[in-house]
Amino acid sequence: MDFKSLRMFVHLTQTLHFGKTAEANHVSTSTLSRVIQRLEEEVGCLLLHRDNRTVVLTEAGFLLQKYAEQQIEQWQLLQLSLNQKQAELQGKLHIYCSVTAAYSHLPALLESFRHQHPLVEIVLTTGDAADAFDQVQQQAVDFAIGVKPESLSRMFYFQHIANVPLAVIAPTMACRVHQQLQENIVAWAKIPIILPEHGAARKRFEYWYRKKQQGKPNIYATVSGHEALVSMVALGCGVGIAPKVVVENSPVKDRVQYLKDIGDIEPFDLGICCLNQSREKTLVKAFFAAIE
Repeated sequence: MDFKSLRMFVHLTQTLHFGKTAEANHVSTSTLSRVIQRLEEEVGCLLLHRDNRTVVLTEAGFLLQKYAEQQIEQWQLLQLSLNQKQAELQGKLHIYCSVTAAYSHLPALLESFRHQHPLVEIVLTTGDAADAFDQVQQQAVDFAIGVKPESLSRMFYFQHIANVPLAVIAPTMACRVHQQLQENIVAWAKIPIILPEHGAARKRFEYWYRKKQQGKPNIYATVSGHEALVSMVALGCGVGIAPKVVVENSPVKDRVQYLKDIGDIEPFDLGICCLNQSREKTLVKAFFAAIE
């Protein structure tokens, strides 16, 4: 049972797709199938239930997955201990964050790590900040920059990095929304609202709006990502709630304004999240050591 076969098996348990794993490991699907068959022969039982559409791990497959991950991790730790210099640490570190966080917080976090471990390849995926914990849970990335949820599952480790203020923003252009906000008594139930599809910002809005006791909000649209929300507000589509750091780094920041005297909104607790079980992985451990 060689390490190359174990690595391919572990990759397959993550993708559950022979084509993707074969491509990632630069082998044909038939070669990958033979690797899995040899592993099944060695352990004496089926590791996968597979047909033309799906791949599902058997109970034995789950056990071998844990064994293989431990063996690979132990091998990586041995390689690290044998290196005379930490700079020899190699591999890929997969990170997820929003577009804004990629230039507002990530560079400072990576500066020391990149200096200590220049041979490590950084693989960055950007998207909706609300999806950070899902990306980590699905093991699509090693860690992510995200907002701490109200209830944090024990499967996650979260390290605080900043408090991020939020604000309700409105368009500055002459439009119906702008006119509605100029009234002596703002009829919030009539003002179109731009909301995030899900996540902490949407919950912050719901808490904030509920205190106004003006009935149901007039939801104009829901969007994925705070950057898209700011753009829609700038176009005069409605008002919305967004982190100030997103607004300040937006190319349309001059076309939106912060609404004042409308009530307090609890700031985001922004931090780095990863699976607790991943904290001892070589690269993840090295990253947290560098930022400390």
